[in-house]
Amino acid sequence: MIPRYARPDMVAVWSPETKFKIWYEIEAHACDAQAKLGVIPQENADAVWKAKDVEFDVARIDEIEAVTKHDVIAFLTHLAEHVGSEEARFVHQGMTSSDVLDTCLNVQLVRAADILLADLDKVLAALKKRAFEHKDTLRVGRSHGIHAEPTTMGLTFARFYAEMDRNKARLQQAREEIATGAISGAVGTFANIDPAVEEHICEQLGLTPEPISTQVIPRDRHAMFFAVLGVIASSIENIAVEIRHMQRTEVLEGAEFFSMGQKGSSAMPHKKNPVLTENLTGLARLVRMTVIPAMENVALWHERDISHSSVERGIGPDATVTLDFALNRLAGVVDKMLIFPENMLDNMNKFPGLVMSQRVLLSLTQAGVSREDAYTMVQRNALKVWEERVDFQEQLLADADVVAALGVDGINEKFDMGYHTKHVDTIFARVFKD
Repeated sequence: MIPRYARPDMVAVWSPETKFKIWYEIEAHACDAQAKLGVIPQENADAVWKAKDVEFDVARIDEIEAVTKHDVIAFLTHLAEHVGSEEARFVHQGMTSSDVLDTCLNVQLVRAADILLADLDKVLAALKKRAFEHKDTLRVGRSHGIHAEPTTMGLTFARFYAEMDRNKARLQQAREEIATGAISGAVGTFANIDPAVEEHICEQLGLTPEPISTQVIPRDRHAMFFAVLGVIASSIENIAVEIRHMQRTEVLEGAEFFSMGQKGSSAMPHKKNPVLTENLTGLARLVRMTVIPAMENVALWHERDISHSSVERGIGPDATVTLDFALNRLAGVVDKMLIFPENMLDNMNKFPGLVMSQRVLLSLTQAGVSREDAYTMVQRNALKVWEERVDFQEQLLADADVVAALGVDGINEKFDMGYHTKHVDTIFARVFKD
């Protein structure tokens, strides 16, 4: 985690203090369940809760781990220092370290998902606001980076809204899939611990029991979770790249907000660079970087190994902290983004009327001209617009073959911009259902 790209709420999810607090809750709830089953004395279970308000000493746990070379044992030793050795002797009864580690990790991933879902709501709100604001703002659509046909700026924002809405549904599903806990003991057979203990702990922590664990929770769940984070990151980049393109000097249809006192370049005072969206492109790469290791973690030896452990210590915080920052940055960029409708029209008219070529082509075929001949007639006039910057409509009106097929009024009628925006309301109704 890099502090520059970190927000405090998500960082707190992954702090050692949070981790040890969750470990403690798992152990304490386990003691309650064991006492209820009559496996351990009730007074010992009650004694563990004496530490409920303790702020566990991370430095002390690290000191113990330096000797034990085992993080869970170090924590349990420190817990006994607070509870008392005799009172704590039934803590971790029948459990294995992975019961604590895996269940804790999934609690953290669920909490991270909740923060990310709230972040997505901010992005969706910003995209929706800008979509309706510019629903009818004409803009040229491009394919291969080349002018294609008219669209609207609102449809651009609506497209991104729909994409992020799908991502929200994906993350909700991934959250549900990761929200499992396993307190099943060595190799997952429950030989030394009753399944009721697992059920109780999961209920207390807002998880569901893992249907079948080995000594770990199956890592296909985690692979799916991080894959979804990677898709969300790619969608962030998709929006960022579009904004970066719009801010190019030659295009300038939209731009990041440039704040008072902001400097664009150390050398060139005139510069206004799309630094936020360029940053988002880079952050997206960092999030996606965690996806392949998460997938490689699925294949563990037999009932467990720990080849996944070191990976998850890194990718868990890194992916969620980075994505949290990126989503919040994106929401701000979209919300404050500058839009230049006049430049959009100027760009569309750089090659006057050319974006209407398909409509003329279709009209010629409907007027009885073969598609091959119609294409030739339209293209020969369109190429003159490309090469000489003449007006496409005027070229068609000067083409005897086109006039013979469509007539003067028929040609002029094909240059109504409303033709391309007549279904915007229909598209909006499909995207924005509330």
